[in-house]
Amino acid sequence: MIKLYENGVYLLHGAEILEDGPDASAVLKSKMGDHVPAKQEAAKQTIAWSILNEHNTSGNMEKLRIKFDKLTSHDITFVGIIQTARASGLEKFPVPYVLTNCHNSLCAVGGTINEDDHMFGLSCAKKYGGVYVPPHQAVIHQYAREMLAGGGSMILGSDSHTRYGALGTMAMGEGGPELVKQLLGQTYDINMPGVIGIYLTGKPVPGVGPQDVALAIIGAVFANGYVNNKIMEFVGPGVANLSADFRIGVDVMTTETTCLSSIWKTDDKIQEFYEIHGRKEAYKELNPGEVAYYDGMVEVDLSKIRPMIAMPFHPSNTYTIEELNANLMDILDDVEKRAAVSLDGAVDFTLKNKVRNGRLYVDQGIIAGCAGGGFENICDAADILKGKFIGCDEFTLSVYPASTPIYMELAKNGRLADLIQSGAVVKTAFCGPCFGAGDTPANNAFSIRHSTRNFPNREGSKLQSGQIASVALMDARSIAATAANGGYLTAATDIDVTYGKPKYFFDSSIYENRVFDSKGTADPSVEIKFGPNIKDWPVMCELPENLVLKVVSEIHDPVTTTDELIPSGETSSYRSNPLGLAEFTLSRKDPAYVGLAKEVQKAEKAREAGECMGKALPELCDIMKTIKKVPEFAKTCGKNTGIGSTIFAVKPGDGSAREQAASCQKVLGGWANIANSYATKRYRSNLINWGMLPFLIEEGALPFKNKDYLFIPNIRSAIMDKATTIPAFVVMEDGLKEFTLQLGEMTDDERQIILDGCLINFNKVK
Repeated sequence: MIKLYENGVYLLHGAEILEDGPDASAVLKSKMGDHVPAKQEAAKQTIAWSILNEHNTSGNMEKLRIKFDKLTSHDITFVGIIQTARASGLEKFPVPYVLTNCHNSLCAVGGTINEDDHMFGLSCAKKYGGVYVPPHQAVIHQYAREMLAGGGSMILGSDSHTRYGALGTMAMGEGGPELVKQLLGQTYDINMPGVIGIYLTGKPVPGVGPQDVALAIIGAVFANGYVNNKIMEFVGPGVANLSADFRIGVDVMTTETTCLSSIWKTDDKIQEFYEIHGRKEAYKELNPGEVAYYDGMVEVDLSKIRPMIAMPFHPSNTYTIEELNANLMDILDDVEKRAAVSLDGAVDFTLKNKVRNGRLYVDQGIIAGCAGGGFENICDAADILKGKFIGCDEFTLSVYPASTPIYMELAKNGRLADLIQSGAVVKTAFCGPCFGAGDTPANNAFSIRHSTRNFPNREGSKLQSGQIASVALMDARSIAATAANGGYLTAATDIDVTYGKPKYFFDSSIYENRVFDSKGTADPSVEIKFGPNIKDWPVMCELPENLVLKVVSEIHDPVTTTDELIPSGETSSYRSNPLGLAEFTLSRKDPAYVGLAKEVQKAEKAREAGECMGKALPELCDIMKTIKKVPEFAKTCGKNTGIGSTIFAVKPGDGSAREQAASCQKVLGGWANIANSYATKRYRSNLINWGMLPFLIEEGALPFKNKDYLFIPNIRSAIMDKATTIPAFVVMEDGLKEFTLQLGEMTDDERQIILDGCLINFNKVK
């Protein structure tokens, strides 16, 4: 079904794979004659290299400084981004910037908070020359597909699922500060990423959908990091056997592999997509060169993919539905063991009580958002449900078309009526079910969803309140088959159905009549509308010469998600209020964190005010005495020593691009994270942009424990000297115990951001 190559691979004529090795050059020459390029030249024949080359401003393809063509954000992120850019002198959006309102659309939490943010966005689109998409019109990524994507272009979005590779657009999801840089004319600075070929062959069997293919790939590459921070390039003859919607459905889920971005070869089906949407000029044919070199290759036989399910609590916890049904109790036992780790034993969790007469019963089905809400997914689901009923037991089904144009076409072609008649509830374009702001299941309920993630409590339950529900990811077709079977888990390949495959007609008038588009013209006379919850970022000081850090949380899960660092659903309304939001930091994972961090922060605030740190935090007196007993630190450890907090996590940062996973720690006085590795580039970048040190420590015995104090002398000088190895000390009762931290590679700008204390300060200095 899926094969991972151990070495790099040459792709010949876009159709033949030759794995690199001792005999590769000879074989290559026998096939290509004298037209054999060197490996480094063949690497330039990937689609990814050509797009990056066109957008790189550094003149050095090893050290990229990228400027994007377009930007996009939603209503959980655009307020903070624009506030940060305004603090740094923003006068006009320099490139098209789309502000969508698809996350805080319900306006149901916190009074006027959500709608205040929407009015802020509309006024900023007018003032700075942007595009504003009102609530319920489209989810962020569907609007980008319909109205922004273009062949060979690059889009940066403040949402992790910013992926438009199937349309020939290289798109990346990053934390808000990276968009701030683009708004201020700065660049996205990275080393040239590796490029992994995804070679597709065959054709999916009826009933297999894009989520099935995506989950199969995620299951094969997540744990081993095969595509981590690399670009996935989809090639091979199988691409032609997939519709544009199918490709889009696979592409959006590449985020869950932890890759940096994605790109696909394009053809007449993508050209037709652009023509349907009235933008035929945006199409560009993209293909790898005659001899293209990839750093690895994932070979996928589409004909062998079967309906998949990602069991709680991660998209990589994958099985075929057939395998799950055949080994039900064993797999459910494994899920319980994983849950014990993910949930820290805080609640009892089991799915075994969902087994009825040997079959797994499901409480809820959701087809939604940027992954599931596409036209083709919903039409196929409607065909399965036509003339059937979901029943009157616990099982419910909700369907969210990804945009109003899709919704309208479903109404016109009759699929909407089929869904409603079956007992499904069809709702407006909204991302809520993907992050816990809508359709939260009951306690102990089990939900199957064609959405993006199934992390713990991401569906809206609150572990800190003793609640637990769980989500498994599935394709819309198998969700519909399950619904048609009254809630008993069923693969779409197990039912007899004829898929109508109706043609899609896009009505642009919907957007023309509702979306505000400045056409790039700014109006400085417009006054920004501020709601009472929209707050400025607190003042942050520059990095001091030395640091004393208290460890205030210690997390040993294999991976820590951004949902665990700062929860999604119940906190989304406070994303425009840095201090208010910070109160939720680590609330699901470590409820003691906020209190401990605040206690330490009192000492730092006292230092910055020129007051006695020991009076603010009495335990610090003994810590400083111990440090000063060491002669070399006796004179240097004084007012130039900052006090702050840090956390340790094995591998933090999987999941969302939300900058608040880092900024909330900084707002509470955090100066660093310490990790064995970082799950994603974007989380590490968020730490740096908020002035936090992204320390690394080797796996093995940890030299410190929670609530220990660490002393890191001369850290400012080390950053200025571009040091990567940092001496540090655990402050013990009887003295200091030395250990070593690593910083990893950082650009000159990143080091300066750390020195200045955060990106806001960096831009003020500039």
